[in-house]
Amino acid sequence: MPGFNSPFGSRPTRFRRERVLVVGCGDVGLRAARALRGRVRLIALTSSPDRVAALRLAGLTPIVADLDDAAALRRLSGLATRVLHLAPPARAEGARWWRDDRTTALVRALRLRTLPAALVYGSTSGVYGDCGGARIDETRTVRPATPRAHRRVDAERAVRWLGRAGVATRILRIPGIYAPDREGGTPRERLHKRTPVLRAEEDVYTNHIHADDLARACVAALWRGGPQRVFHVSDDSELRIGDYVDLAADLYGLPRPPRIAREEAQAQLPLSQISFMSESRRLDNTRLKRELRVRLRHPTVATGLVP
Repeated sequence: MPGFNSPFGSRPTRFRRERVLVVGCGDVGLRAARALRGRVRLIALTSSPDRVAALRLAGLTPIVADLDDAAALRRLSGLATRVLHLAPPARAEGARWWRDDRTTALVRALRLRTLPAALVYGSTSGVYGDCGGARIDETRTVRPATPRAHRRVDAERAVRWLGRAGVATRILRIPGIYAPDREGGTPRERLHKRTPVLRAEEDVYTNHIHADDLARACVAALWRGGPQRVFHVSDDSELRIGDYVDLAADLYGLPRPPRIAREEAQAQLPLSQISFMSESRRLDNTRLKRELRVRLRHPTVATGLVP
């Protein structure tokens, strides 16, 4: 970004306080920032000038730059002692459909000057593909089955490259995020629409994490956990999709959704929902609890779906 000036003036060789850069300061990023406010100096990277005032009000110092502009990202080098990267990959087409050029550009920028002590990257549990309902830990080989998951695997590769340079990198593999105060954060809308779910014999396991617990895991991973470590940020629920939606219906006093066969679902539902119904796995969260020492405030969706 031509003419960019650091909002902190010249970069000293040693900061008085930790400086945390949040890349992708959406709902979860803001929750993490609230947990950190007053303890560190907070910086937020945003591509939208319209968000500057709101970010300042939340206690962050905004820097306006686009993740797709590699030249602008170079100005981030040396600004932060720790980085929380929650920005999703951009949609890619053509020969580079599987690449996450945003994360690659960010990592290259961070390597230009003093390295941050740690970088936490928010990935997705979708990198595993379908596991046939098996319970899996972080040693499971990734087998991405969608373009989105392939781009996340590429982003993880870029993060590990930064780790080899001496940064304590931690990758959080995140399932479905929910919260009553999060836009689209509960199944209420689909229940009102009477969107069907798969019949029990064809249903798949799904995994969840409350947005507040995810934010707390992000903060913990900035300081805890071994370098080059992967963590499942998932709660203790073991539910199939239909059972999850049924539970929400009961909690909200709404009718349970109709159950249909997979063949019917493929004809009725959008491809985005069908893709979620094509992968089944149960995430083991032992590392989250033992190594990051995160105590879930909402260990199951039964406690978290209702405010």
